[in-house]
Amino acid sequence: MPDPGLDFTTARLGECRIPSPMSGVRFVRDDERVLYPATLAELKPWLEKGADPPTMESAGPRQMLYFDPKALACGIVTCGGICPGLNDVIRSIVLSLRHHYGVSRVYGFRFGYEGLVPRHGHEPLGLTPDSVSRIHELGGSVLGSSRGHQDPAEMVETLVDLKVGILFAIGGDGTLRGAQKIGEEAARRGLGISVIGIPKTIDNDVSFVQTTFGFETAVTEARRATYAANTEAEAARNGIGLVKLMGRDSGFIAAYSVLVDSHVNFCLVPEVPFSLEGFLSALRERLERRGHAVIVVAEGAGQELMAPAQGQDASGNVRYGDIGFFLRDAIREYAGRIGMAITLKYIDPSYTIRSVPAVAHDSAFCLLLGHSAVHAGMSGRTNMVVSFWNHRFTHVPISLAVSRRKKIDPDGALWSSVLASTGQPRDMR
Repeated sequence: MPDPGLDFTTARLGECRIPSPMSGVRFVRDDERVLYPATLAELKPWLEKGADPPTMESAGPRQMLYFDPKALACGIVTCGGICPGLNDVIRSIVLSLRHHYGVSRVYGFRFGYEGLVPRHGHEPLGLTPDSVSRIHELGGSVLGSSRGHQDPAEMVETLVDLKVGILFAIGGDGTLRGAQKIGEEAARRGLGISVIGIPKTIDNDVSFVQTTFGFETAVTEARRATYAANTEAEAARNGIGLVKLMGRDSGFIAAYSVLVDSHVNFCLVPEVPFSLEGFLSALRERLERRGHAVIVVAEGAGQELMAPAQGQDASGNVRYGDIGFFLRDAIREYAGRIGMAITLKYIDPSYTIRSVPAVAHDSAFCLLLGHSAVHAGMSGRTNMVVSFWNHRFTHVPISLAVSRRKKIDPDGALWSSVLASTGQPRDMR
């Protein structure tokens, strides 16, 4: 039976006794669940054993609340790298708190978790419907962001001082781990503070989350780079367009950028090892056959081919070598060695991609994520993230979301589709 130990139980601060001020909406019952298995084949092991399959709690407004909206203050923090849609989520949370529940005190903590530690000197911003009315038109985060760990005890003390009952933490793996520590520290002190995570990672690599916001925008923007790479490659004899995209440990942006159109001929991702000799040999064959090639490489691909990276960043991530520069130089050296004249154009659009405003569908997704986060917090859920699973918004414990990183399955349907689109060899080792 796959994943027999999965437990999607969401922590709660206590009994909900306050009627919701919302009206004219469909309230979600606590027993409404979303199946974790997505196919009959995945469901069969539980059916054959007569066991209940794992399910996630459905997100949405509850008829009874834990918090009294009139006496509640809330906080919002954004951490890690910027991503399309951050401002959309901030705006959605503020508007939902005010217009759905009547919460008037919302603090925006500036520059990530540093904003929750007074000695850094970042005064919280007061967020109102007027102050956030147009921020969804902007890229980045109006609250700013930062990486790195802060003391959970100091952060909880700030929440206590400001009488914050719900903290909304928007970020990826490191942010969610930090949120979990805040929630655990609050629970240790016996404080009724809810911590709700909204998973933000442009790489789409959070486990038990089907899609993260900003990913669709990233793929849309990546298409501009692959289009330019193809245009440059086709304009020269033995032209090569090399594009490096984001994806430290998971190559979803690179993979989906291939499926947007059929221009890309090689997709290199961290989940599928390749050797330099195998790749260069396949590239030579492609050039001899078609006279041009477009290559997309995720930033975390091929790390084993380079000298070991040195040190870690502020989030504790190992610093990776630059696979883009490495492949650019290796291709040029190889072409010179075999006597093949090439024209190579290298494109790295990473910061351009992550700094743009969200596309329309992403904006709608952000709105619903923000609403779901507010509904969860008002009902006293805590130490959880708002997920999107089997095309439904759900609740997932933070502990599960950070338990492992979501990756492309080299034997799965997505990678098979990438291979069918590019025509590259399945094995380039």
